[in-house]
Amino acid sequence: MNVEFVTEAGACQALALLVHEGRALAGTGASHDQAASGALTRAMDKSRFTGAADSSRLVPAPSGIEADAVVLVGAGKAEAFDDLALEGAAGTAYHAVKLSGAEVLTFEAGHLSAEQAARIGFAVRLAAYRFDKYRTTLKPDKIASIQTVRVVTSDPAAAQAAFTPMSAVADAVLFSRDLVSEPANVLYPAEFARRVKGLESLGLKVEILGEAEMEKLGMRTLLGVGQGSRRESQLAVMHWNGGEPGAQPIAFVGKGVCFDTGGISIKPADGMEDMKWDMGGAAAVAGLMHALAGRKAKVNAVGVLGLVENMPDGNAQRPGDVVVSMSGQSVEVINTDAEGRLVLADALWYTQERFKPKFMIDLATLTGAAIVAVGLDYAPLYANDEAVAGPIFAAAAKVGENFWRMPLPPQYEKHIDSAIADVKNTGNGRAGGSITAALFLQRFTNGTPWAHLDIAPTAWVSKSTRATIPDGAVGFGVRTLDRMVADSYEG
Repeated sequence: MNVEFVTEAGACQALALLVHEGRALAGTGASHDQAASGALTRAMDKSRFTGAADSSRLVPAPSGIEADAVVLVGAGKAEAFDDLALEGAAGTAYHAVKLSGAEVLTFEAGHLSAEQAARIGFAVRLAAYRFDKYRTTLKPDKIASIQTVRVVTSDPAAAQAAFTPMSAVADAVLFSRDLVSEPANVLYPAEFARRVKGLESLGLKVEILGEAEMEKLGMRTLLGVGQGSRRESQLAVMHWNGGEPGAQPIAFVGKGVCFDTGGISIKPADGMEDMKWDMGGAAAVAGLMHALAGRKAKVNAVGVLGLVENMPDGNAQRPGDVVVSMSGQSVEVINTDAEGRLVLADALWYTQERFKPKFMIDLATLTGAAIVAVGLDYAPLYANDEAVAGPIFAAAAKVGENFWRMPLPPQYEKHIDSAIADVKNTGNGRAGGSITAALFLQRFTNGTPWAHLDIAPTAWVSKSTRATIPDGAVGFGVRTLDRMVADSYEG
């Protein structure tokens, strides 16, 4: 999607005008309506369109306006018109005309700030995402025709300056969505690692550890998950050094199970195809590091991705096995489908031991119990330090990603005590499954300030309700953590 900033709309194919609730045309909308002899007002009066958020009304070729069509875009209540409302309106405008045959969508934003004009371009980039890589028989009328969004603003240079870092974040979100969307026969651990290695072109430094190197480090809980697969497990370590040389980094750790059959504790066949996105946490961390490098963030950050494939095989890990983690703690594997926490156990320990970060945040599509607990619109957030949790919540509210704080009750620790090892990888029965998984992870943080984001409910949506989020991969977490870094940790 091309994004341009101009001072005048001129003749255009599709012209988007904001309308607030009560059918109140914003900015130059009233003058356009006057030029069209009230055609826009009449079109609204003869419809149910009121300017409510997430709504639109298409007015074909109104006389007096140099446009093939005008898109009236609901902006909601004027007093509640914030960045998220603007993003929603921009995405709604795109969807209203994406299949119209028009190639350029012009958005009137002369009454808005340069930063808001930039946000329109950012939102359309997110809204226009589709993963059509493997589709070869789409009919032309099903392929989006809009190639350019042209934003009218009083200061194109300032809008472009504001858009540059936003565009870097959009690139990162789309990169994360692509990773999650890929089928597992294409995106296996080594291929994931190769794609991450390709981000060195942005200025990142990327190390890839193979199984032999991880074995030397004692990462046997991670390696145990992948031992039934023919695909070699990998650990990708991403460095962004944009802060003061030698300054303590912040760290992000991602679960990257490129396909999860459940192993010997095999999942039911129904819906198993969705387990290609069990690497959504690693994709989010990779996307975050992409964003930090793309916008040249003034911070030192590390991203660690545990990349495995969990398959049933004669060599696969069995329920009842005991493995010793990098931390030295022994783990009884009760259920091989509780594998993500085994991957993260070694990845978290490695991260805190090697990098001594200010804090660690892990992201993982960890538990179905998270979906049972909070549904599909929130991701549970666990933290052992309020100074880590607070900035996450503050940033999430600004970008529209929802988290729900969950407890880490000490009395639940007994549920993961093992009779023959230091800890077991599942609790007792189904009660509190997301909580006991988080408590398991906490045992491998070594007291480092830490937060755990269980994004199983939010990494993938079957039917999106937001204009900037497609059906399928969301890229959830990238924007929250990028905003958190920008607001709270850049020097």
